[in-house]
Amino acid sequence: MREIAPGLWHWTARHEHIGGDVSSYYLAAEHVAVDAMVPAAGLAWFEMHGAPEHVLMTNRHHDRDAWRLRGAFGCTVHCIRNGLHELRGRGPAEPFDFGDRLPGGIVAHEVDAICPDETALHIPAHGALACADGVVRWEGQEGLSFVPDRFMDDPHQTKAGLRHAYRGLLELDFDLLLLAHGEPLTGDAKRALRAFVDEDG
Repeated sequence: MREIAPGLWHWTARHEHIGGDVSSYYLAAEHVAVDAMVPAAGLAWFEMHGAPEHVLMTNRHHDRDAWRLRGAFGCTVHCIRNGLHELRGRGPAEPFDFGDRLPGGIVAHEVDAICPDETALHIPAHGALACADGVVRWEGQEGLSFVPDRFMDDPHQTKAGLRHAYRGLLELDFDLLLLAHGEPLTGDAKRALRAFVDEDG
């Protein structure tokens, strides 16, 4: 577990379904987890740092260990409305729409492009922007990148759509970029995202 900003925790855990590590985040004062896996320290870590009350998902695939957290702490799971079908039979979820203000003062923004439910969560209290699958940062990589083309129906069109969406998000106030896949950027994140959307190809 690493506190990347006051009250904002990051950790990685292995996601057995995809066979690799993914990133999760916890806003301690707000009692909000984002794209949460159970950390290596187990559920006891939350008991020491404040139990989660809400689990937010940046797209429909990121329920991860949300149901374990709900079972342990009774927290509410939140998913974008147009992705709820993915959760059918897994557990109850509270739908939200793009533009909604969520627990912790977090605002949901539409990304789309790679999938209709792709969401970015703006977290003003921490100067952070949480992204789902549209932008990643692989281990040992300095800059940002897209997921491999095989995960896109039309890579050229999808990349153009993602760049357009992220260019709009540059109007928001943030300096941390919380990635679901890869290490977060903990400073100068807006500059890095701007460089990414301005790349050719």
